[in-house]
Amino acid sequence: MTILKDASEVDTQELIARAGAAVQLGWPRHRAVATSDRRLAATDTALFLSESIEGLNVGAHFLDRLSAVETTQVLAAGRTVSVPQGEMVFSQGEHHDGIFIIRRGQVRVYYTAPSGREITLAYWTPGHFIGGPEISGFAVHMWSGVAIEDCEIAALSRLTLQKLLVQMPTFALAMIDGLIAKGKCYSSMAQMLGTRSVIERLAQYLLNLAELYGIADGNTVLINRKVTHDQIAAMVGSTRQWVTMMLKRFQTKHIISIEGNVIRIKRLDQLKRILFKD
Repeated sequence: MTILKDASEVDTQELIARAGAAVQLGWPRHRAVATSDRRLAATDTALFLSESIEGLNVGAHFLDRLSAVETTQVLAAGRTVSVPQGEMVFSQGEHHDGIFIIRRGQVRVYYTAPSGREITLAYWTPGHFIGGPEISGFAVHMWSGVAIEDCEIAALSRLTLQKLLVQMPTFALAMIDGLIAKGKCYSSMAQMLGTRSVIERLAQYLLNLAELYGIADGNTVLINRKVTHDQIAAMVGSTRQWVTMMLKRFQTKHIISIEGNVIRIKRLDQLKRILFKD
């Protein structure tokens, strides 16, 4: 059993607010990522329904408040779990017994309605914790989490969390940071669903993909991420049939072209016009 020591006091005025990794439009063919600032590459950036890519990855840095020793203690206090691609990390309606910190891989968190329709909350990547918003363990999971690729997870049980929160004040502050990031994610999705039409959500999603994964190819932008119609529908809160119809319309208008599961954007200006029309 890991013995936890009291954390030293940290001057909160010296703590630096960290922003998520963002790639500016310019479509570089190669993205250089400095390792010294601990920022993640675009392929490791979380993705959820949002009006911009700013702040998508803020939650991945919630443990940055901790020293290296404290981070090691937190991770050692948990249980390391390997989750193969396609397997569930947790399931909606199951008993809740703590949270999961993604060490490696990517997890899609989603809600399934009684009708069977799904809506994706987010694709979470290394550094993020999942399994909330409950952290006390006295409830059931409101969402499901499935491994999109082989994952390594640090599982922190309810009792382990309680011990860490009491004995390590910096971890308690870190959890507040993480919950704030999660709250902003929920708010972003609610705002998009409540104030944007489904076609606007689709346009915004494509623009976000282009900014995160876009590779310049002449006057077009190739989205270097394979997405299916089902995945798009679950992200924008629509049906697969509607997404298929709308993407065909975008192709007819020469806004995009689809090559297998890869989308090429030909007219960024037309997608932006959908968002910023008078």
